[in-house]
Formats: sequence, C-alpha cells, structure tokens
Amino acid sequence: MDTRWFQDFVTLAEVRNFTRAAEMRNVSQAAFSRRIQALEQWVGAKLIDRAAFPTRLTPAGERFRTVATGLLDQIADARAEVGDAPSRNHVRIALTYALAGTRLPDWWREWSGDGGITCSLEVGNVHDTASAFNAGSADLLIGFHQAAHPIQLDMARFERHELGVEKVRPYASRALMDSGRLVLPGTTAQQVPLLMYAPSGYFARVVDSAIEQSSQRLVGYRAFEAEMTDVLGDLALHGMGIAWLPDSSFVSGRLAGLVPVGDGAWDIDVSIVAFRARANMRAVVGQLWERICAKRP
Repeated sequence: MDTRWFQDFVTLAEVRNFTRAAEMRNVSQAAFSRRIQALEQWVGAKLIDRAAFPTRLTPAGERFRTVATGLLDQIADARAEVGDAPSRNHVRIALTYALAGTRLPDWWREWSGDGGITCSLEVGNVHDTASAFNAGSADLLIGFHQAAHPIQLDMARFERHELGVEKVRPYASRALMDSGRLVLPGTTAQQVPLLMYAPSGYFARVVDSAIEQSSQRLVGYRAFEAEMTDVLGDLALHGMGIAWLPDSSFVSGRLAGLVPVGDGAWDIDVSIVAFRARANMRAVVGQLWERICAKRP
C-alpha cells in the first residue's frame, strides 16, 4: 500500500473528475487511474462508480472516504510532531489568488508573532484550494464565502472564523470615464464592455448574481474573461472596460487609477473566512488558529 493512493482517492472524491484530479496530483491520467485501481485492490472493494457521469463514489467509497481523510490527517500530524523543530512549527495554508498578494502580508506579520512559525502557501482558485484543504493537503483554508455561493465543506469536520467582509464593485479607469465612451447602464446601440471572471471561477457566480439581482439592468457584452482578479484589474486600468474587484485589490495602491461605477447598483458583499479541521490537533496549528480568531471582522 502506498499512502499516495489515499491522497489520490480523497482528491478524486472532491473533484469527481479523473482528469482534473490527475492534474491536481501532478500525474498523468493513466498513472492516476492505475493508482486508484491499486487502492481498490488493496481495500478489496470498488470505490468508484465508473458507470456514472460525473464520477461518483460507490457506497463503499463513501464509507472509505471518511477513513482515508482521517488517516491522512493522522499521518500529517504524526510526521509533523515527531520531526525536528522546523517541521513541528510549520503550517500549510491554502489561499485564493485574490488574497495572497493583498491581505496575506499584513495577516502573516500579525499571526507569525516572533517568527517561530513557518509557512508554505498553496495558492489557487476557490475550488482548488478548498479541494486541497478538504483532501488534507493544507492545515488551514482562507478564502471568500457567500451564503448564496458557499464553500462546500462538511462543517461537522471543520470549524470556521470570519475575518471580514469585502465589497465587490464594478470599476473603470478615470480616463475611460472622462472620455465619455462609457455610458452606463448601456444601450443596445452602445453596450458596456465587461471584463468578467471565467465561468469556472468563484467570483463569476458572485458577479452574475449581483447583475441579475439588481433593479438596474446592465446592457453589456463580455469583452474579456479571466480567472484572476489582477488580470481584470489591469485591463480595467488600461481602459478596456469595467471589472468587478474586491476591496482587497486596492490594498497596495496599484489600482489607484480606477474608480467605482454604478452607484452601488451592481455591488455585492462577500465574506473572508478561515477554516481548519477539528481533528487537526497539532500545537502550532492550534496556536495559529487562536491568533486568527483573535482578529474580529
């Protein structure tokens, strides 16, 4: 038995797609499939219902998922606690792109204390970071969360703390606004160029909700799509259209040339939330969690 098989299985259980799970595990799909088959042979039961689409677990697979997740947590905890001091004092944080280069530096300055805690960061979109955390690849998860579009985690296994609330607003460059070329809310003859999040991104659903739920109809076309907030912010800065950006995008002052538009008609609130596994009893994780929880929204 290879302990990597457990990680493979838990990742597949999260994403329900062999191709995506293989990419996340950094192996070919063929090798990934062989490892899942080897695990099934070791367990002595079929764990994956290969006749279903999308991929789903068999009843045995659902039961084994709980076991596999628990074993991975125990292995990670044991390895960290019996290792040398650097290993014992090391934490792994999964974090979304939009927060890594904006909020994290100030947070870590506050949370790391005297520097006795070290950290490795796993950065990605909301879906991938949540999947990695759920699979045991990280001690903590920090990301955006909204009631209408929640991060799907089993709260019997995890606890959460809200770090704050951010407003996601549409922005355009001052130059574009002053030029008179951008007319809101747009018309059929003069539609608004929209810089939108790729459909696979978390903010895509959030922004779509803000537009759909607004009493002010927005007439626009999707001029550009990207997954990363920074890309859309830079395009807006260059006068390419309007982009929805969270407050954290402006922490560094890099996007100072942008101004909010729409008078709040297409704004929406999102929370920043931290999660940790209740079963993670490592002392350094508990110490860091206490410092995180000391920060009130």
